[in-house]
Amino acid sequence: MGSAVSRGRHRERTGLLGWLWRLFVLLVIWLLGVTAWIVWVGERDQAAKADAIIVLGAAAYDSKPSPVFEERIRHGLDLYDAGYAPLLIFTGGYGGTGARFSESQVARRYALKHGIPDDAILIETASRNTVQNLVEAKRLMDQRKLHSVIIVSDPLHMARALRLSKALGIQALASSTPSTRFRSFHTSWRFLVQEIYFFHRDLVRPPLSSPANT
Repeated sequence: MGSAVSRGRHRERTGLLGWLWRLFVLLVIWLLGVTAWIVWVGERDQAAKADAIIVLGAAAYDSKPSPVFEERIRHGLDLYDAGYAPLLIFTGGYGGTGARFSESQVARRYALKHGIPDDAILIETASRNTVQNLVEAKRLMDQRKLHSVIIVSDPLHMARALRLSKALGIQALASSTPSTRFRSFHTSWRFLVQEIYFFHRDLVRPPLSSPANT
């Protein structure tokens, strides 16, 4: 009798461990799938004729763009020079207290220095994160009756940018920066983990319902 009870308990423990192992394997497969999707979206270049090019903001140091932001700006200028769209929309507000220039103003100064005409540039200075970047860009689009855009950002950031654009009703194509410091494993894995987190957070709590989100 005692041995039968012991065998039953052993089977229960084995069964529980088996289910936990299956759940772990499914979780790993799911995370690998999400990771592959984020990377795949970022590697596609969908650049085609559009009404405008939206360059998402990033850090700026006074009047100079950070290396990441400079790559985004340069890629936006390349798309403009190639004739993909007649307008550039630079996004990004003031990075901190006492900042002299907003991110979008820094981008505008950079573009003007590289020969982009002033009437081909639109900026907004109110946004502080990706959600707000796109909300403010959509406001500018509506004012100008623009419909289609090319989104410029870093490859690992692109999947979230496109999700947010779709939620806002923006007809967006993706064109990631061809070179970025986030491409090395040392710098990209943290960014990738962050984007995986945002993917799952957005499933539970839609970002557009909370403007403070990044």
